[in-house]
Amino acid sequence: MSPEGKTGRTGKTRRTVAARSGGIGHNAADEGYLDGQLLIAMPVMSDPRFERSVIYMCAHSSEGAMGIIVNRPAGSIDFPGLLVQLDIIQKADQIKLPENAEMMKVMKGGPVDTGRGFVLHSSDFYIQDATLNIDDDISLTATVDILKAIARGAGPKHAILALGYAGWGPGQLETEIQHNGWLHCDSDPDLIFGADVDEKYYRALRKIGIDPGMLSNDAGHA
Repeated sequence: MSPEGKTGRTGKTRRTVAARSGGIGHNAADEGYLDGQLLIAMPVMSDPRFERSVIYMCAHSSEGAMGIIVNRPAGSIDFPGLLVQLDIIQKADQIKLPENAEMMKVMKGGPVDTGRGFVLHSSDFYIQDATLNIDDDISLTATVDILKAIARGAGPKHAILALGYAGWGPGQLETEIQHNGWLHCDSDPDLIFGADVDEKYYRALRKIGIDPGMLSNDAGHA
């Protein structure tokens, strides 16, 4: 779960979870920041990396933003296979994994640091100096220790593993929102951790009162 990438969404210097706790964070009284909320791509989003994406925002301040895409499966690898690749378990032990580990989703979290794993999880699990509590329900941990805990049945009740993340430089996300690139709404743990990955985008739109059917024509030309 070590860093690989070096650039942000449009070439900006990458911003990691460590930066969130060491300066990218802000006072809870600050207004206009979206950490702890869901970012929803507008149907006309032209960037294929973010088309119809739902992003849980882990950090947002005047210094930049960082989030995890929660509705784009990695596809080529499943969680048990990843545990074998990381030498956390032996291949023969895949059949012995607890149900939470067997069913855990692996997502493409974004185009930055795609060789690094970020576990977005329920806040019933915490590792000192490693887990970032984003809100009352959701936390983020980016160390291999959480994978080991999940493999032995001692991890969080709900979790998804994301490979990479989405990152924005100072003011970049605000500009994209002003240009109608994104919508946003309150977070929803059931949506974030739900198994219905293909429906998350439409569920997120309905959450803010938008009928996906009314947008389907525009979305088809994104």
